Order: sequence, then structure tokens, then C-alpha cells
Amino acid sequence: MATRAEPQVFEALTKTKKFPKVRYEELARAIVLEQRKLPASKSILPIVTAGTADLPVASEAKVTAEIMGQRTELICDVGVAGIHRLFGHLPKLQKANVIIVVAGMEGALASVVGGLVSCPVIAVPTSVGYGSSFEGLSALLTMLNSCASGVTVVNIDNGFSAAVTATLINRKIKGGS
Repeated sequence: MATRAEPQVFEALTKTKKFPKVRYEELARAIVLEQRKLPASKSILPIVTAGTADLPVASEAKVTAEIMGQRTELICDVGVAGIHRLFGHLPKLQKANVIIVVAGMEGALASVVGGLVSCPVIAVPTSVGYGSSFEGLSALLTMLNSCASGVTVVNIDNGFSAAVTATLINRKIKGGS
């Protein structure tokens, strides 16, 4: 898997004809070469976004987890500005072994989710947002200062690491692989 890949990199790679099974995940900006399919996990990894602008980073997490054999479910646009949209998803979030929360702006969604569930929450700050988001620094600092226990933070826009970590957690849990 190659992350942060621009379309022209994928096009150049396909012209070599060395990797006929390579594909480009446009929203995730990822080049994927699956050499063998892994068995699908029993557990589902929820990937929650605060807004639609967080989708590229969430997509990177989704693609990464799925090539590792982890089943995923995207829950989009449930941030604090429309928090009522989150509540319908609480039953499935509360059943999860681990959750990825992707949020820009102030990054408050990770703390909200962390306060509502009893599993680890991997918070991914994104560099999107208007106002004084400082290219993700505001979200990063909010997530690092979360008072919700069980919230762990990866670097800005790092959906890849969040997915690897979440998948490894699920693999260690009996029945999660």
C-alpha cells in the first residue's frame, strides 16, 4: 500500500505493467496491491467522522484496515455541530472493541465518543477546517487533552496508523480476528 499517492503516480505505475492487480483508491489517495486476500474479521471496526471534509483521512483508515482483513463501517458527518446524528449509532459503537474517530476543526468528537463507550478510541485529527484550526493543530491539542479515558491520538491526517493499531487490537481480542 502506498499512501498519499497522487493519481499521476498511479498512472505511471500502471504503465510499467509490472503490477496488473494494482488499484487506486481515489478518496483515500492510496495505491493498493493486494497479493492475497486475508480472511475477513468477525468484528466490525467503526470509523466515525465529524464532517464530510474528514472523509479522505477516514477512507485511508478504511482501505488500510480492509487490506489487513478487518471489516469496517463508516459513520459519517456526526460531529458536535450535529451531535444528534451520533445517537442513532450508539448501539453499534457500544458493541465495538475499538473505534476510530476522525475529526478536524476543534476535534471534540473524539472526547464525546470516548465518554459514551467502554472501548479504546483512536482519535485522528485532520488538517481540514476553517477558522483557527491551524492545519490540524487545534484538533490535535484538543484530542491530546481529552478527559475521556481510553482516547489515544495519532498524528494529524494519519488514518493509516489508526487503522493498523485498531486492526491489531481487534486481532488480539478473542473472536475479533
